Amino acid sequence: MGYNQKAMTSRERICAALNHQESDLIPVDFSGHRSSGIAALIYSDLRKHLKLPPKSVRVYDMIQQLAVVDEDVLDRFGVDTVEMGRGFLTEEEAWKDWVLPDGTPCKIPYYIPIQKQGNDWFLLNSKGQKLAVLKKSSLYFEQTHFPLEDRDFAADEFDDLEEALAQTVWTDVASPGAHLPLNDKGLAEMAEKARKFRLSTDRAVIGLFGGNMFEIPQMLFRMDQYLVYLSLYPDKTLRFSEKLCALHMKNLEKWLAAVGPYIDIILFGDDLGGQTGPLISPQMYREMIKPFHKKLWMRAKELADVKVMLHCCGGVRELMEDLIDAGLDAINPVQITAKGMDPGGLKKDFGDRITLWGGGCDTRDVLPHSSPEQVAAHVREQVDWLRPKGGFVFQQVHNILADVPTENAAAMFDAINKP
Repeated sequence: MGYNQKAMTSRERICAALNHQESDLIPVDFSGHRSSGIAALIYSDLRKHLKLPPKSVRVYDMIQQLAVVDEDVLDRFGVDTVEMGRGFLTEEEAWKDWVLPDGTPCKIPYYIPIQKQGNDWFLLNSKGQKLAVLKKSSLYFEQTHFPLEDRDFAADEFDDLEEALAQTVWTDVASPGAHLPLNDKGLAEMAEKARKFRLSTDRAVIGLFGGNMFEIPQMLFRMDQYLVYLSLYPDKTLRFSEKLCALHMKNLEKWLAAVGPYIDIILFGDDLGGQTGPLISPQMYREMIKPFHKKLWMRAKELADVKVMLHCCGGVRELMEDLIDAGLDAINPVQITAKGMDPGGLKKDFGDRITLWGGGCDTRDVLPHSSPEQVAAHVREQVDWLRPKGGFVFQQVHNILADVPTENAAAMFDAINKP
């Protein structure tokens, strides 16, 4: 069967992929969420390589140091997605001056509390507490404060969980759109800006919710301790997860009431895998995490006409059946270098039931270290595996990092829809 040659809008193209239908072109995501973007350090070089006029670099994700990708770059690469947060901080005064690790001047959101001490930069919360550090020799911020790491997990009732979430960099330092409070005033502004933004674009709009059930405890307790707690205190861990899920549910219902009509996809997050496979056993996932995923994901679909996508790094083949059963529609970034994540096998076993949003180009070895011609050949091979019968959105495996030659990034996107 040949591909549909009728021209589609970007939104139609993404919707076709999510409904496992073939489209006129392969749908493309670039910077539609916080794991498909580009390092601010090389964004100006990319614009120069594309012969586009220079623009101020705006850093919207402070932790990962990701750039806002401008409309002319999205047009140049035929990108079909856009993050809802792009409808916020549209005024020049919403950004303040900062400097990137290499000394390049840039802009960051006005509300970001940041402080320099010696050669290091610190991200702070509203009370001035240091949450993460960018060392002189580093390219990204690293979490430094784990608010519950010294607590007696077995004895604690964690009645201050909501306050603790304001003390980790991943749950407190917000990207544009997520900076508004979920009170009446914040929700009203959020709804109006999301509405206007949707009317301004025919790209599919992705709303970033988060709702992490497996990762947030790692941010609170430290990863090593939380993994121990899962095994030593399963009943207590479940009670903790119930409290966390209840907070997520309260926020989900408020948030989707405001923005649900204006987004196509809701993005949750939980990195469940590593290079050699799942970080916990399928049985442990089934018992300790899946019930909460299912509760949140199914509630999202009840509240709005959205597809549910999970950002989930690593090798998770052994969890795919459970993720699908829990209500997942799409998974990114499809880490093809991890065990069990070969594109052909994933497409064969799961491609008719879940959209593989990613896997289009290996960002570990190929994108930073190959020639543009090798990158293009690799992309065409991945696309051949993943495109047939829909259920595929092109995304490189995670963000384009600062060590990637810009000519390779351009070659990657230019190869997607070329034979």
